[in-house]
Amino acid sequence: MDRKKKIVSLSMIIFTLIYILIFPAVLLFLSGDWFWTEGWIFSIWFLVLCWTTIIYLYRKDPELLNERYKKPGEGNQKSWDKYVVFGLMIGFVSWIVLMPLDAKRFGWSGSFPFFLKPVGGAGLLLSSFFFFRSYTDNTFLSALVRVQTERKHRLVTTGVYAFVRHPMYLGGILLFIGTPLLLGSFVGIALGLLVTLLLAFRTVGEEKMLQDEFEGYSEYKRKVKYRFIPYIW
Repeated sequence: MDRKKKIVSLSMIIFTLIYILIFPAVLLFLSGDWFWTEGWIFSIWFLVLCWTTIIYLYRKDPELLNERYKKPGEGNQKSWDKYVVFGLMIGFVSWIVLMPLDAKRFGWSGSFPFFLKPVGGAGLLLSSFFFFRSYTDNTFLSALVRVQTERKHRLVTTGVYAFVRHPMYLGGILLFIGTPLLLGSFVGIALGLLVTLLLAFRTVGEEKMLQDEFEGYSEYKRKVKYRFIPYIW
């Protein structure tokens, strides 16, 4: 591969890989138990998914990686989406902080049904599939709601995008619900549902943009009927 195409520097990639360690470290620290099995399962899953995705994009699709590094407000991001991105960031940090306090340190959820924990683990496996395939199938998978005119943005309808119209959001829902099921946190489930509602709001605005900007989007909606979850929505 042409090294000139690696727009994001290697030093920035290394910094990001180290920075990502903060989130599992915070989760384990706040739990008060460095030997928390479920916490370690989530932490390892989270790190493997993030690291493999970043390294894959650095090697195979540096333009998408550069797009993912864009900050809110850059490009022609829809103005309303800046607030949604901020809300998602607040929701994620709150979720990471409150789950270990609930599930381990203070036990607010009481006796959490053990049989739900394998369900949560299975949800994370599905989540990683939809996350990773979303990146590999769609080179225009921006973190911002915007049309990437400078990259000759086109509609992607194959791969996991032939299953649901927003497979990465499906991966996010599985993450935000599967993790608290694995960890044993009703508080985490409640926060995950709130984040899901915010993703649903974002999807409506994003689809309006796609409908306006891409001639084939109406036909795509007729072929792929569901946004997140087949037969539900």
